[in-house]
Formats: sequence, C-alpha cells, structure tokens
Amino acid sequence: MLRYALTLLGCLAITVCKAAAPVPLPERVDEAIRDRVSAGIYPSVVIAIVDGEHSEIHSFGKAVGNSDAGPDTVYEIGSITKTFTATLLATSVTSKELTLDEPVANLLPGFTLPARNGKVITLGTLAMQDSGLPRLPTNFMPPHQEDPYVGYDEAKLKSFLASYALPRDPGQGYEYSNLGVALLGYALAVHAGTPYDKLLQKDILGPLGMRHSGIELADTARAGIAPGHDDAGRAVPGWHLELFAGAGGIVSTAADMLRYLQANMGLLPTSLYPAMQLAQTPKSAGPRPEDRIGLVWMTHQLPDGNIIWHSGMTGGYASFIGFTADHRHGVVILTNAAVPVEDLGFAALDAGWQLRPIRKRMATTPEQIEEYVGNYRLSPKLVVRVFRDGNRLAAQGTGQPPQPIFASAKDEFYANIDDIALSFTRDASNHVTGMILHQHGDHVAPRISDAAADATMGNTQVTLDAATLKDYGGHYQMPGGAMLVVTLKDGQLMAQLANQPAFPVFASARDKFFYRVVDAKLGFERDASGTVAAVVLHQNGVDHRAPKVTP
Repeated sequence: MLRYALTLLGCLAITVCKAAAPVPLPERVDEAIRDRVSAGIYPSVVIAIVDGEHSEIHSFGKAVGNSDAGPDTVYEIGSITKTFTATLLATSVTSKELTLDEPVANLLPGFTLPARNGKVITLGTLAMQDSGLPRLPTNFMPPHQEDPYVGYDEAKLKSFLASYALPRDPGQGYEYSNLGVALLGYALAVHAGTPYDKLLQKDILGPLGMRHSGIELADTARAGIAPGHDDAGRAVPGWHLELFAGAGGIVSTAADMLRYLQANMGLLPTSLYPAMQLAQTPKSAGPRPEDRIGLVWMTHQLPDGNIIWHSGMTGGYASFIGFTADHRHGVVILTNAAVPVEDLGFAALDAGWQLRPIRKRMATTPEQIEEYVGNYRLSPKLVVRVFRDGNRLAAQGTGQPPQPIFASAKDEFYANIDDIALSFTRDASNHVTGMILHQHGDHVAPRISDAAADATMGNTQVTLDAATLKDYGGHYQMPGGAMLVVTLKDGQLMAQLANQPAFPVFASARDKFFYRVVDAKLGFERDASGTVAAVVLHQNGVDHRAPKVTP
C-alpha cells in the first residue's frame, strides 16, 4: 500500500490558502454537464476551474452510495498519468541526470530493445510518442477484460521487446502508445532503484501535497472512490495497471488535481516548475495537423490562443486537464463513466469550442437490433460492420476497434466518441438498405452482402460439414493465461476469448477460419493422428499459438 506523509504543507499559493472569489463555469458548460448527468451519461462530474489567481471546484451528481460527488471524491485519471511520468523524466533532464537522447536500453540491463536502421528507442521518443512501439504489446492477451492489465509482467515485456520489429525508425512519426509511456515509467523507476509508485510519491505527489492520490491508496482513501461505469452505464470494477502504472495507473481527487494543474500553470510555487515547462514545450507533430506534442503534453493550436492539454480514460472513468498557453485559465474534469469529457474541457477554455449534443437513448428490442446487423461499404477498402454485442449494437470499420452505438430514435444511432452519428436508410419494403455516417460531413454507405464484405478483407467463405466443425470445439490456452473457448452452436462455430463475447468464425478452408467482427483469423493445427491439437490466432501481424487443453 502507498503510505502518505502526515505532515501538512503550509500555504503554497494564494489560490489555495485565501478565500478566493467564486469562479463560475461558463454557462453553456455548466448546462451541458447538468444535462448529461440528468440523462445518465455521467453518474457524477467534478470540475476544477482556474481563472487567474482564483479557483473553484464544482460538483455534480452522486458518486459513492447516495452521497454527492465533491472535491475529495476519488477517480481513476487514466492517461493523464502519462503527464506525471513525463514530469518524472523532465525532472531527471533538468537536473542533468539524464537526457532525452538517452537510449532506454541503458536504463534496463538485461533487456533487448528493438532498433531500426541504426536508430534506437530513446527516453525522448517514448515521451513524444514516436518510438515506433505499438499502442499495446502484441503478447498482450488479458484473461480478464474487466481488469485487462493485471498479470502483464516484466517477463512478458522482455519477451515482447526482444522479438518486436519496429515498423518505422524511432522519431519518424507519431503513434499513441500506452506501451511506450509504460516502458518509460518502468525504466525511470528501475533507474531510480525504486518502484514507480514510490518514485511518483517522492518526486511529485508528496512535494505538491497531493495526499489523496497514488497508484495504490490506503483503505480510508479507497473507500471514497466513485464506482466506475462503462459507456452504456453499467457498473464496472476498477483497473489495476501494475507494470503499466506509468501510462494510466493514478487515482486522484479534484482537490489534488487542482494543485497539479496550478503547479503546471506556474500558480503554485514548486521546484518542479522548470521540469513541467520542459514537458509542456511542443517538440514535434501530434496526431492532427493542429496538434503538437511535447513530453506527453499536447498543444492544440487555435487562432485565439493555444491550449495545453491531455485526457484520460479507463474502463469506468474519463478525465481531462488543460490550460491556456498564457497560463491564466485552466480546468480539470473527472467523471466515473467511460465517456469522453474532452469537449467539456476545451469548451471551458475556448468560447468557440463546439459541445457534443445530448442524445437520449431509446430502448431497443432484440428484434429491432437485428434489423441493422450487416455490412456497409463506405469506400472500396472501408467497410463498417454492424453487429450485436450482447444486448446492444457495435460498429467497426476495417482496421479499427469496435465502438458501441446507441439508438436515439428509430434508425438513428450515435457513439459516445468523436461525435459520431449513424442514420440507417430503408427501401419501400421497410428493409434496411444502407447507412449514412455523420462525421465531418455525411458519408453514404450502401448495405452489402457478407461475401462482398469478406472479399474486401481478402476472405472467401466455404462450407464445412458438421463432423469437421465439431473437431474444433474445446478450450485452448492462450499466452498470458487467457482461454479461447471454441463451441459449435446451431451449425455455427463460435470463439470466445477470456470473458469477451463469443463471436462467430467462418471457414475459408479446412482448419482455416476468419472473424467478421475483427480483422483476425484462426488456424487450427492437428497432430500426427489428425486430431486438432492447437489453434493459432493471427491478429495485428502477430501469431498467438494456443494448445488445446480440453475437448
């Protein structure tokens, strides 16, 4: 357990210790939060706002039991943790202990790290998200989706790094990577000779007086955690990121995060400020033309002034931190739902920022859901598959992760990210014949057959007899402990990985199958007697072999 110092820091800034003038939220942001809480999109929201020398925390909704959310309610902050890891790196750089050009391998004796064309992964490329490492390691096979990072340890990390081939040179291009910043935090902790949580406590949380923040909380603080919810409003357990702690493991409160925000804005005196400035300074291109990245921190360029920011999300929480480049206005937003809050954060800092519309969900029956299941061609190489995910619909574009979609009216659906809306079209016989994707314009996608969609992915379905299909049933032990369960149901082969939903797989040849809901394939192996003995999952360019452990 993380232990906290009992000594309270004295008055560190006028904004913290004197009675400040009230700082209201922009009216439209206040109204949007109230509407979203009322609609059940967010169970609770706590927002800290800074206006020059003054600050205030506003709370909405219920968090723990039937109690109101407040400044000391604890939330997972997700990837905002990455800015703390960047500050740890920047502190070592400003103290001349390390440099951004330091090869990561120098901090990890016993590890073999990938390189390309003579260029190695450095501490700087990890922090600027251009190391060439993927979002997650290819041997990341969580046995428990509700707490996916548990069990990914040093041995798995070593194995991945030793075998991975970089797709491009380090420093060549941006790619958001949880793995990269997790590796950075892990390497800094190894270099310091202390676990990441203790390094964080010693160098940042303690000095800033963030007494209710950490990776592991004392029992009294843990009792104040707002229960998390997924994007459909279902209660979910918290995450334990273990080796990935530096990428998203911190839990905190609005009161503590206000101190962190003010420190980064230069409003709370701290010796960490030079390092924080270094981390914030843009150094290379970000994911969009209007974004640049420093050490983790993003700078969004706007005509009326830039915004320095980062956001976070875990399985049951979302967060945002940002401030104007003139360091006069800042905001932190925490909620216990896995629904983005970026638009609220930017709108609190920029009067012209567009807020997502409030869409109320309409209940749908299984029969209504089934009407929309199918394939919709947006372009010759991009097909959106709409499929049933439990008792709801999900949509997935070619090569993209699936996203749940929710009905707001008949034939009208939306996603909780990127302001995506979908309208389904019907013919004179009332059959669904197409879809219009509303995102940066309207994009028409006619409905196509499974065979046509398969061809887009380079797949062709064949028919196998029931006796052959029965051979594949059983339990297969995946690397990392996850179990792949293959069953035959009403003539359809189904595959279920860990506690994910079971999805149908389709034969392209004897022993060869493909998924339609994800870009993945299964190849079954037989022993000398012809009995199915293993399966290989082909996904993201990597093969995961799983021996059959039970029939």
